[in-house]
Amino acid sequence: MNTDQFASRHLGIRPQDLSLMLKTIGAESLEQLIDQTVPNDIRLKGPMALDPPMSEYEFLEHISLLAADNKIFKSYIGMGYHPCITPSVIKRNILENPGWYTAYTPYQAEIAQGRLEALLNFQTMVSDLTGMELANASLLDESTAAAEAMTMLFDLRNRDQKKRGSVKFFVSADVLPQNLALLETRSQPLGIELVVGDPLAHEIDNTFYGALLQYPGMEGEIRDYSEFITKAHALDMKVAVAADLMSLCLLTPPGEMGADVVVGTTQRFGIPLG
Repeated sequence: MNTDQFASRHLGIRPQDLSLMLKTIGAESLEQLIDQTVPNDIRLKGPMALDPPMSEYEFLEHISLLAADNKIFKSYIGMGYHPCITPSVIKRNILENPGWYTAYTPYQAEIAQGRLEALLNFQTMVSDLTGMELANASLLDESTAAAEAMTMLFDLRNRDQKKRGSVKFFVSADVLPQNLALLETRSQPLGIELVVGDPLAHEIDNTFYGALLQYPGMEGEIRDYSEFITKAHALDMKVAVAADLMSLCLLTPPGEMGADVVVGTTQRFGIPLG
């Protein structure tokens, strides 16, 4: 078989198969089949107005000119989104290390080995910083991860909690606004009642099944939640902590405070704002 051209390699229909197909469905030609299948009012009446084709080099030049029109503004949003600097040594030896994205051995056609090793390194780092025994490696943002924690803890309620209707979920008042917004969206269809307040001042009881704390808080306040978590556990509550992972290089890990779940984002570890 001539493999120099794509048309020869393409697994399209053969002429003898085409005539058999048309005979079976009762059409004289492909044009007639299209006329019978695609409504006339949505079909173009003439050829598409396309620009002349470009070479790859010409396209790269063109798209670079378009990109130059973008205006770069400084972001002051804060609230869990931080501009970050990725040191060149990290970029070269981690992000651009071909060991992560080339085959482990010549007979492996995929990048599974390098990816698995990178994920294992990532999970080990997260476990070390959070003080938790297990770590996930997902592509969730912090808000979605917080909502997943809320629903997971809801599903993990024991028989007594389900029997007495413990559907309240306590949320710290200094939680990031996008986290709270998604908790409100996810809680409503499940019948979860959100109670927002100060965890060091609000009274909790056995009508609550869980809680979410922000560490550090929205305004940067660092608080010790050990006493709250101990009190919550005495009421069979589970506690999730939305933590800034970079801050855990210095702060007491939530796992050492007794947290059951820790969520967050690694955006500050080198992912640029986009």
